[in-house]
Amino acid sequence: MPVTFADVAKSEYILLTTFTKDGKPKPTAIWAAPAGDRLVVITQEQSWKVKRIRNIPRVTIAPCDRSGNSKGEAVDATAAILDKAANGATYDAIGKRYGLIGKTFNVFSKLRGGMAKNVTIELKAV
Repeated sequence: MPVTFADVAKSEYILLTTFTKDGKPKPTAIWAAPAGDRLVVITQEQSWKVKRIRNIPRVTIAPCDRSGNSKGEAVDATAAILDKAANGATYDAIGKRYGLIGKTFNVFSKLRGGMAKNVTIELKAV
């Protein structure tokens, strides 16, 4: 049976692969939290993955370990950069999904200016 977006969404770590303008894949291990039928991710606004998503919203996601080693098949998805107003809800979702570790991450991220310097990436099934 083929792997689905929902299957990958259950993984603790997700390998998000974005693509350069010339089509080269750039995989990154991320935390992602469910938000309805989509996943949300918090990341630095100036990161390369954000720049690539703004150019090419097509991505793939796959289950992985925390080092970014793939643990299964990738599925196609689309990514969108949300307005910073979504950051609060994304931090809440990360804290809920990852428990004490997620909440600790949130505190330190916010202390470093996360609400202003970060953006939410929304991932949806194709």
